[in-house]
Amino acid sequence: MTETKEAFVALVTCFNDDETINYEATRAQVRRQVAAGNNIMCAGTNGDFSALTFDEKVRLCGEMVEEVGGRAKVIVNAGMPATYETVLLAREFDRIGVDGIAVITPFFIACTQDGLIRHFTTVADAVDTPVYLYDIPARTQNHIEPETARTLAAHGNIAGIKDSGGAQETLEAYMAVGREMENFDVYSGPDHLVQWSLTNGAKGCISGLGNVLPDVLAEIIAAVNAGDEERATAAQKIYADFRTDLYKLGYPPALVKRALYLRDPSVGASRQPALLPDPKQDQQIDAILKKYGR
Repeated sequence: MTETKEAFVALVTCFNDDETINYEATRAQVRRQVAAGNNIMCAGTNGDFSALTFDEKVRLCGEMVEEVGGRAKVIVNAGMPATYETVLLAREFDRIGVDGIAVITPFFIACTQDGLIRHFTTVADAVDTPVYLYDIPARTQNHIEPETARTLAAHGNIAGIKDSGGAQETLEAYMAVGREMENFDVYSGPDHLVQWSLTNGAKGCISGLGNVLPDVLAEIIAAVNAGDEERATAAQKIYADFRTDLYKLGYPPALVKRALYLRDPSVGASRQPALLPDPKQDQQIDAILKKYGR
């Protein structure tokens, strides 16, 4: 029986002009994704997680779960540099009742592979909700080696990994672990590899670009699940081409947020200083959006 593939969108967090969280606007983004057929990732890289307080993350997660109301899945990122705080967050998310807890590798500090094993094992031991490893070495400077993933896959409460490294070779290595280890799912992060990863063994994808193109992402998933390679390829081309055009302008999460803002100002700006308003760049983003009928 063919496994059903699924997509999660690493949802943006919406802010008011004073940079407080706009929970109502965020709920509207949740509804938009659920209507398109996508699942939700809360407090991921595209959700400005590193700029959110502990209490904000807990409330944000609770509001998203409430808004989804069981119509889609919700996973949430609990990862912080310290294992202690990661466990505290994970326990709060466990209490709320999410479908999965993603744990990004610790950032700012350099970790050994043994240190990563201890970190992820401690978090997985502390909760009942399935835990997913989250590898994004370009942002954290720590990489989960495939052999480390294999070791962690043997833990009864570590259910998979999100790979946002961007390299097909790494995805292949993680998928080999998934084939070897029972109940260890691989989720692809790179938006240009969605179709390839799904047709080569990944359970699903977790996409930032889906904030702007939720329908195209859902089309890729639907086509793959239907076995329609031609349809999936056409949708993937749109997705990959849009990604190339947009991301060449700078830091991807900030550009996703800005593109969304230009069509829906209720999402607000980012708390991160990565992208300041620039009329010339806004014109470039607007031209890209119009090129793709947005």
